[in-house]
Amino acid sequence: MLKPIQNQEGCNKLLKRIESQSVVECRFPQSSEITEVIAVYPQVSVVSCEVSSGRVNYGGKLILTIVYCDEGGKLCRMQKGAEFSHFADDDCLAPAQNGVCRLACDKTTVKREGSSFVIAAIISADINVYSRNERTFINGAEGAFVKTENVKFASVVTFSGESEVEDDFDADSVVDVLIPCAKAVVLSSSCGTGEVQTSGEIYLSLFAMREQNPVCLERVIPFKCTVPCDDASAGHMAAATAEITDLNVTANVNEDRGKCQINFVCNLSVSGWFADEHGEEVAVDAFSDTNAVALTFAEESVPCCADIKVYSERVSGLAATKSKLTYDCKFLAAALPQAECLFNEEAGCVEGAVNTVLIYEQGGELKSTEVNLPFSVALNGVCEAGQKVYKDVAVCGVSVRLKAEGEAEAEATLKICATVCDENNIKYLSQIEEGEAVEINDCAVSVFLPSAGDGLWDIAKKLNKSPADVSACNSELQFPLTGKERIIVYRGRKVL
Repeated sequence: MLKPIQNQEGCNKLLKRIESQSVVECRFPQSSEITEVIAVYPQVSVVSCEVSSGRVNYGGKLILTIVYCDEGGKLCRMQKGAEFSHFADDDCLAPAQNGVCRLACDKTTVKREGSSFVIAAIISADINVYSRNERTFINGAEGAFVKTENVKFASVVTFSGESEVEDDFDADSVVDVLIPCAKAVVLSSSCGTGEVQTSGEIYLSLFAMREQNPVCLERVIPFKCTVPCDDASAGHMAAATAEITDLNVTANVNEDRGKCQINFVCNLSVSGWFADEHGEEVAVDAFSDTNAVALTFAEESVPCCADIKVYSERVSGLAATKSKLTYDCKFLAAALPQAECLFNEEAGCVEGAVNTVLIYEQGGELKSTEVNLPFSVALNGVCEAGQKVYKDVAVCGVSVRLKAEGEAEAEATLKICATVCDENNIKYLSQIEEGEAVEINDCAVSVFLPSAGDGLWDIAKKLNKSPADVSACNSELQFPLTGKERIIVYRGRKVL
């Protein structure tokens, strides 16, 4: 009689990754002083994310800051915000699941409608849905021969928290800050006892006015954040991201000394995951010498954070511009730098483009155009067989110059953080059922011709004999076999 020893345990798994897009519009009342919109900076952050039956609902906050040129040629700014909500459907979604959402603004467009400016922002959402499951596995069985192995089971643990970062610094001759643009990148993340410790850098780019000229000022601000997590234990690496949910920059100008004191304050939302692993001796195969058995296998693939690699790369080359730039253009500043890119697993490189807004003077008027610098950066030492890479990229600074009439060259420094994860694929027995009785071979002696690479368990299963019996009858065999051996099985008979 077959009696399997079955166990169960709870685990958390990544169920689904959902990508969605929505369009959010903000209407700016048209001022009679606005002659041209020079730059638009969108700042988007997550407010909520809830999973229901067949749907995930998420909401966010969008703050749009525009810089425009008035009738006197002076640069001014205006800001407006909007809250939005959207959803994404999938049949596998259920209320008991947990959704983690990241938002990004892919593109903005400016158009006139009557007496107003309408700015449309395309918001993309990247949502990871986690589900609580029961894992069933077999440890052994009475009435069957069972092969066991030590398997590493893993459960995904998510964490999130908030932190405030503040910095003060001087900026010579700056009279006003028009748009602060910032990107946070996590450069290290590891678990302690009951907490996850993350650290990284904020790459701040200030589109400002120095006397009467627009300039772009760069600054790198380090940060550290400790997120409480009851399931965290020392020794685990974590994959984490940081999102700036609120940003405030104030400039205190001392005209007598020609100094400007910049105060930077931002709220960071840090979230991520790690794999909580433990070893378990489980059955990976089984057979019976009296009955056929039906085996049900379970397979799992859980990523585990193996390493975090940081790269600083300088990229340069010909850049695409929306406006035709000529020799009478005077370049003033390259503002609002950002990178949009993907990781090419086959080539092992990050491919994409650096986007910036070039402010220049032509014919006594201030103008702007978008500049696009394509790049491809190889990440050495990542993406080995079976690994996944999650990247985060920030732009530290951009410079643009005119190479020839209508041709621009750009140069930028990229900070790339690559989180490398191993894909642990495991297979184990989740169920054993007894079948019909097998026909017993009553020959006194059998000779078996093995295949190359067969181990003791493979031979025992083919002969329907216990591994101990096969080894006792053929003690000279060395496994794995070459395929040239001959295996002899003796079957004793009782004398009546």
